[in-house]
Amino acid sequence: MSEIRMLRYLPKGGESMRALAILLICVLAPAIAQEKTSTPAVASQDNPFSAWNKRTYGLVNKILLGYAEKMPEENYSFKPTEAVRSYGEVIGHIAESQYFFCSIVLDEKNPAPKIEKTRTSKADLIAALKDAFAYCDKAYNGMTDATGAQIVKLMGTDTPKLSVLFANLQHTAGHRGNLVTYLRMKNIVPPSSDPEFMQEVMKK
Repeated sequence: MSEIRMLRYLPKGGESMRALAILLICVLAPAIAQEKTSTPAVASQDNPFSAWNKRTYGLVNKILLGYAEKMPEENYSFKPTEAVRSYGEVIGHIAESQYFFCSIVLDEKNPAPKIEKTRTSKADLIAALKDAFAYCDKAYNGMTDATGAQIVKLMGTDTPKLSVLFANLQHTAGHRGNLVTYLRMKNIVPPSSDPEFMQEVMKK
């Protein structure tokens, strides 16, 4: 399926949602362009919005794990400037944010594991990222378009549950941009620019 044809599946629920969808299609374009076998539908007929959210979240997670694995251990402390997070701290921040957003949707107390400030090694941060994604999987897997319309509080604002999960996607995708810059500064090709990596991601 080409990236142009994929545009037909984009949600119609707002400009910000369509903007992120277009961004993600651009990220996935190397794999999509070379894909020779069909992939699972982006959205189902019964729950198109929540199914799209779940599918996209799964793809973003695989890409983020690829980023975490690609950077060598010695560069996890790398900062472009002292005013910003290190590579490892960005990974930790992304992991922490999963608990923040998804605990709201799950109506649970945020476990708040403080990953960014307590874990520094590559192995520990990758493990934390996997655990955080597994926590959020419960929220995405249990979501339907109907339950996604339920209102919860996000930073004091009444927000549909599905929009909270979408905000998590936006936040994660935004920090992917940070990791791209860090990798490029170390002359490392980001996984999302590697057609072979993206083809494997799309197959799973």
